Amino acid sequence: MAITSPCKPSAPDQAAGESVHAPFGRTLAIFTLTGVLVSGQLYVVIPLLHDMATGWGSSAGGLTWLVTAFGIGYGVGFLVFGPLSDRYGRRRLLMIGLPLAAITTALVALSPSPEVAFGLRAVQGVAVAMFPPAGLAYVAERFEPRRRVAAIAAVTGSFLASAVLLQVIAQVTVDAIGWRGMFLGSAAGFALAALGLRAVMLPDLPRERTGSLLSVYRAVPGLLFDRVLVLRYVATIMLMVGFVAVYTGLQIYGVTSPTELLALRAAGLPSIVLVPLGMPWLARISPTIRSAAFLAGGALALAAVGLTGAAVLVLLLAVYVAAITGGLPSMNESISTRAGQARGTALALFSFALAVGGSVGPQVAAAFGGFTPLMYGLAIGMGVAALVVLASARSPR
Repeated sequence: MAITSPCKPSAPDQAAGESVHAPFGRTLAIFTLTGVLVSGQLYVVIPLLHDMATGWGSSAGGLTWLVTAFGIGYGVGFLVFGPLSDRYGRRRLLMIGLPLAAITTALVALSPSPEVAFGLRAVQGVAVAMFPPAGLAYVAERFEPRRRVAAIAAVTGSFLASAVLLQVIAQVTVDAIGWRGMFLGSAAGFALAALGLRAVMLPDLPRERTGSLLSVYRAVPGLLFDRVLVLRYVATIMLMVGFVAVYTGLQIYGVTSPTELLALRAAGLPSIVLVPLGMPWLARISPTIRSAAFLAGGALALAAVGLTGAAVLVLLLAVYVAAITGGLPSMNESISTRAGQARGTALALFSFALAVGGSVGPQVAAAFGGFTPLMYGLAIGMGVAALVVLASARSPR
């Protein structure tokens, strides 16, 4: 499959430019809130494990498979639904996916046993996975070009913010509503998100539907064998490995108390909120150069954490989260631009790369045996990722 040159606008870009752009404020607000709810389903179980184990008479350690089962379904769903959104349209897919997410999430709340919950969590992950590739592709197609970078930064930032927000909400509310009430509340949130997106999303752009249903996946080999995209996917995996490994390392190596750890997690939220506001000024920089710069900044922040220890941990982690918050949408933009008309499929692979990085992150944290060596190891990894992104810019078109 031919990959559209970044120098030329793709057919969807041209069509989007000729049509009415999506209303910025209310569309971005609903997309961002939906992103928090969607991605947060991966993390929401963590504070609920003790209550779930007590209710079922099982061990909390064994119930960690509830996180893994969701992650597997989530990753598989990206690969299935990204190409389908290229064929059938972003809005149509989301109008199916979010109601399914509401139903499957409610079913998790009704699970009579851990074994049933494991299966339902995997199904929930598949249903929820419809949003990231279709939603990000919609933002790339239907927002005004001058606001697109900020919008992508806000939506991808919501995926990062969910790791903190959903855990905090679950920790605060579980005593009052129980773990089943938390899942029922999430199900109601998906139903409301479906209504909100239905109200703000523009009709789908016209799309070619030649060939069989399986033909929509023919773009995958072309994207995976594109050297530029492969290098950027590798850097994306490293970016997410670092993000998850940092907080896992804080947890397992006892660097801080549980209360202080919650504060450290929350310390990154200002960066997640503020960085997207500065993205319009950074949009004049090539997304590839921007990605490499943010990765290099993250590497320096991690190296400084390893050097100084806990002395200025809050400040340095805030800088690191800012680098991740800026680097993630920049990587998204560089991949989307390169993929052209296959952006839904390319962003599905991007989301899959994030899921892989998030799954590997805890194992990477455990492998280093200490917090300081982990920080140095991740700093080296982030530095290499920055070089990989720069190498992708020099690869032949």
